[in-house]
Amino acid sequence: MNIRLLQAFLVLAEKGNYANASRALFITQPALTKQINLLESLVNVSLFSRGRHGATLTAGGRRLLPEAEKVVSQTQSFMHHAALVSAGVEGYIAVGFGLSSFYLAPRCIAEFRRDYPGTEMSLTDLPSFLQYELLQKDELQVGFVRVPPPVALDYLPLFTDRLVLIAPAASSSLTAADWLKKSPLLRLHAERGRGLNAQIDRFLHDNGHFISSTELSDDIQTIVALVIAGTGVALLPYSVMHIAPPELVIIPLTGESISWKVGIAWNASKEDVIRDNFIANIRKALTLEDQ
Repeated sequence: MNIRLLQAFLVLAEKGNYANASRALFITQPALTKQINLLESLVNVSLFSRGRHGATLTAGGRRLLPEAEKVVSQTQSFMHHAALVSAGVEGYIAVGFGLSSFYLAPRCIAEFRRDYPGTEMSLTDLPSFLQYELLQKDELQVGFVRVPPPVALDYLPLFTDRLVLIAPAASSSLTAADWLKKSPLLRLHAERGRGLNAQIDRFLHDNGHFISSTELSDDIQTIVALVIAGTGVALLPYSVMHIAPPELVIIPLTGESISWKVGIAWNASKEDVIRDNFIANIRKALTLEDQ
C-alpha cells in the first residue's frame, strides 16, 4: 500500500474537510478525493461521511485511524533511520588492531564515536596476518596492521614503529648486545606474534646478534612481568612501552631492520559508508597533526 494514501487519510481526519486537507498536502481536491476513494477501495471500508460540513470519520474510519497513525509513524521512523544508515551515521563496523596499535586504535574508536554516536563498533585484538584474511572476507571493515599489506587491500600509513629492548633495572649499564648474550630472549608464541617474531628474526640476523636461549609466552603483559622478575629480556615495539612500569630499562636499538610502518587497511572492493567515514576521520586527524 502506498503510504501517501494513509497520510491523506490522517490529514483529512485532522482537518475535517477536503479543501483544508488538500492545501495541507499540497495537492488538488480532486487528487485528494481520488486517494481517499482508492484507500477505501483497498480496505473495503467507508472511512468518511461526506456532507455540507465537511468529512466526518465513520465508525470504521475511527477504528482504523490509530492503526494508520502507527503505520505512518513507523514508516517515518524507518525512513529516518534509513537516511542515517545511508549517510554512515548509524550502523556497525568491526575493527581489528595489533600490538603496535595497542594505544592508537582505541583512541581512534573513541574519537569516531564522539562524531558518530549512533554507530556500533567492535575492537578485537588480532595479529596482522589474521586481520588481512578477515578484511578480505569482509568480516573486518578496518584493520590496524603492518603496511603495506601482503594482499590486495587499500591502506593508509599512520606511523613508524621500532624495536626496543626491555631489561630488568639491575645492570642497566649493559648494552643490548650484552643482554642478548647473557639472558634468555622472551618472545610471543608464533600464532600470536608472527609479524613481531619475523621482525625480531630479521633484526637479529641483519645485525649479527646471538641469543643465549628463547622462552615463549602468550601475551605482552606476561613478557613484561617476566622481564621485571629477571627471567630474561625482550624485543618489543616501542609503541607498547606506555604500559611498561618504571622498573624496566628501555634500551634503544641501532642497525638494520629495527622499524616498520603501521597503518590501517581495508577492502575497498566492498562498499561501506561507515567504514569510509571512519577512515575519513583518521585522515582528518593526520592532517590536523601535520599543521
